[in-house]
Amino acid sequence: MNPTLNAIGIIAVLAATLGIGVFGLRISRTTSDFYVASRSVRPWLNASAIGGEYLSAASFLGIAGLIFTQGDWGLWFPVGYTAGYLLLLLFVAAPLRRSGAYTLPDFTGSRLESVWVRRLTSVLVVVIGWLYIVPQLQGASLALGIAAGVPDGLGGVVVALIVSGLVAVGGMRSITYVQAFQYWFKLVAIAVPALLVFILAWQARPSVVSLEPFVPVGETHSTLATFSLVMALLLGTMGLPHVLVRFTTNPNGESTRRTTVIVLVLLTLFYAMPTAIGLFGRAVAPDALGSMRSDALVILLPSALLPGPVGEAASALVIAGAFAAFLATSSGLVISLAGVLSQEFAGGTVRGFRWAGAASTAVPLAVTFMLTPGNLAGSVGLVFAFTAATVTPVILLAVWWRGFTARGAIVGMATGAVVTTFALVSPALGWTLQPAFVAVPLAFAAAVLASRLDSNGAPRSTLRAFARMHTPD
Repeated sequence: MNPTLNAIGIIAVLAATLGIGVFGLRISRTTSDFYVASRSVRPWLNASAIGGEYLSAASFLGIAGLIFTQGDWGLWFPVGYTAGYLLLLLFVAAPLRRSGAYTLPDFTGSRLESVWVRRLTSVLVVVIGWLYIVPQLQGASLALGIAAGVPDGLGGVVVALIVSGLVAVGGMRSITYVQAFQYWFKLVAIAVPALLVFILAWQARPSVVSLEPFVPVGETHSTLATFSLVMALLLGTMGLPHVLVRFTTNPNGESTRRTTVIVLVLLTLFYAMPTAIGLFGRAVAPDALGSMRSDALVILLPSALLPGPVGEAASALVIAGAFAAFLATSSGLVISLAGVLSQEFAGGTVRGFRWAGAASTAVPLAVTFMLTPGNLAGSVGLVFAFTAATVTPVILLAVWWRGFTARGAIVGMATGAVVTTFALVSPALGWTLQPAFVAVPLAFAAAVLASRLDSNGAPRSTLRAFARMHTPD
């Protein structure tokens, strides 16, 4: 690898990010610009921005490595990540936009007429956001360490500083342009090595187009574990705060549905690339990783296959794309957290939004220095499981069940949080519980039962809220 080329790629992506962010700053004038881009983002731009923020370190680096090391089981991640948006399209996107809420706590609090529901949702949104930001910062440290041999943690610091600065000065409108650019750049950055690997695989072994490379390697996974993973990915997507907040920027419910359809196309196009790298990379370079983490495969494979300037240039492009992934996802998460924190604790002002953006990056950055980096896709999968068992049941029931109550929401969220946490620590106690498989049904059941037993019944505004959410634009 060529450290000079790597540095040029990283600097170019950072410069482009800052330049586009400054452009967005020039047209960010109002409080609504900072929170929801004045609800004026058109479908193609918004879909590109959603693709930019959704395709995180786990997608850009983790999926190819999982398929490379674990065979066909790794395919469940791109399938689950993409199919989750289909459920989002069918059940959540348009009603949530029509609700008129700025943030997820706005929606749950107003829909159920409860300050306590709003506060608990806010806590969960912040926890989910922090948990999701940590793998992005760890991935940035991994990429910068490989690219330039810098100390662990420096990449995370760079990403945290840039993201907090962009959010503070430009808000949602500025970040929208940044994320849209970063989707298309990431697509190019991962398509180049994917095409390279495919060509070399075809030349070396035409039979790799068959399913031979999908034979499981190393660790095996039970059917129950696979089912739990798929449940977490499908339902977790529907509750991710940084995903949901982007739909509030569309002009209306119809444009929200069009945005979601376009996102499905963009995600399918992108996920074909790391899948190809993992599949064909194992066929032509089975020892490419050596002792490195599987997340490093996308970075190391081009130079391993083509020693010399071409391979070095491809690796530099991948590293630049990886930094775009860290920046895009982290900025989306920080935007959603800043909106929640400023609404809850700073009166929803622009000044409060800026301070909240800084706080939203400082905490996960501190956590990255205390945790040992793990598999990126696996770490994000656990966040999806937690989200699927806490936020998703409340969103679905609030959108589709008129009998849902504030007490049901609180009991459901609390049950999901407690059970998921226990499932995640159960291996240390000698048990193995699949988080989503156990926690999601219990959270739904607890929410429904508590609502049925609630003597106060559904809020008085339920019929009015349903009319607003489900009446076509």
